[in-house]
Amino acid sequence: MTKAGLFLTFEGIDGSGKSSQARMLAEHLRGLGHDVVLTREPGGSAGAEEIRSLVLEGDPDRWSAETEILLFTAARRDHLERTIRPALAEGKVVICDRFADSTRMYQGLSRGDLRGLVDQLHDLMIGREPDMTVLIDMDPETGLSRAKGRQGTEERFEDFGLALQQQMRAGFLALADEYSDRFRVVDGNRDMDSVAQDVTDIVLQALR
Repeated sequence: MTKAGLFLTFEGIDGSGKSSQARMLAEHLRGLGHDVVLTREPGGSAGAEEIRSLVLEGDPDRWSAETEILLFTAARRDHLERTIRPALAEGKVVICDRFADSTRMYQGLSRGDLRGLVDQLHDLMIGREPDMTVLIDMDPETGLSRAKGRQGTEERFEDFGLALQQQMRAGFLALADEYSDRFRVVDGNRDMDSVAQDVTDIVLQALR
């Protein structure tokens, strides 16, 4: 049904529910006949998934912010080459759980003002923004509680604590203002189905 590919990303703090919303949207669009690729960052290709375990597991101080930026950019480049670009070229809808905006926040802001470096590397090595970004806005305390409740192994950023999540929420909302042409902010402090309905309405309007 889709004549040209559409690149959609989901952003938000840890525990915001964006991964569930990305999955629900993909299922809904497939039900309507769209060819959908659901992917994630870091990850989404074999090489990028290997880098994922390096950056999301282990001690919070395992990497400097500068090293992290290089690792995330390397993962994103591989993901772009092997998964995102080919799918868009075939006219598919690509739904990605996190993309460059997460690097602008987590590495660009969390441990110093490195946003300029993030943007430089992005322009040099990626050079592609999403067609639309859905920001699931969530209360940081609730989000962190949810994220820690998963008890998974990929909790390196959650282990930085509540202050980081509060900083990230403010940063994401500022980013939504900066890139207001592509960002849509959805209130995530509600039941999952209500959030999903808003997301579906926004995306279907874009697909028209």
